[in-house]
Amino acid sequence: MVLYVIGIGPGNKGEMTEQAWSALSDCQVIAGYELYVELIREWFPEKEYIRTSMKKEIQRCEAAIQQAREGKKVAMISSGDAGIYGMAGILHELAAPYPDIEIKVIPGITAACSGAAVLGAPLTHDFAVISLSDLLTPWEVIEKRIHGAAMADFVICFYNPSSIKRSGYLKKACEIIMKHQPETLMTGTVRNIGREGESSEIMPLSRLVETQVDMFTTVFIGNSRTKAINGKLVTPRGYL
Repeated sequence: MVLYVIGIGPGNKGEMTEQAWSALSDCQVIAGYELYVELIREWFPEKEYIRTSMKKEIQRCEAAIQQAREGKKVAMISSGDAGIYGMAGILHELAAPYPDIEIKVIPGITAACSGAAVLGAPLTHDFAVISLSDLLTPWEVIEKRIHGAAMADFVICFYNPSSIKRSGYLKKACEIIMKHQPETLMTGTVRNIGREGESSEIMPLSRLVETQVDMFTTVFIGNSRTKAINGKLVTPRGYL
């Protein structure tokens, strides 16, 4: 028995890998967070779907595992890459008692990659990806990671930078970074990556700290060498 865990990329059909498309076409049941299910339902209207809301990840996985144990071909989907803040880890954990189920992870384009492509080339040197969501990670731990990345002059990519309950988290993160980096540091934001309404903006850290974003936005903080070139955000690798 094979249970696929598939990264569907940003949500645009053209940015889904051929391997992911093939697996979704082959399976009978597709499980996922309701928003991600709606992104692909029009392409696979004949499939059986397992949809759950946010914070129902365990129930979603248990339902997918049960369907696989009944002999159905099942795919669990995540936006971006299933192994980066996605469902691959928890599915491996919950399926551990069933060694006859093979978990097969199919990678997808994560927001760090697709968002960087929109902005230009901000990730061409060492970078760190940090989620600002404290649903599963204490804010104190997140703070330490931001301090460490900023102190080490990493380019930083923030996932989940804001929500209704966390409207001030990006501001707090920027204030931490400004303890180690100048406010002139170049940054960028990308919203609705690969989907309708995609938008992006490049700005200094001093302006980003006062910028309100939402959960559909990915934020990029440059390092000390990052600069704007013809309207694009670029981090030199050092070739020149």
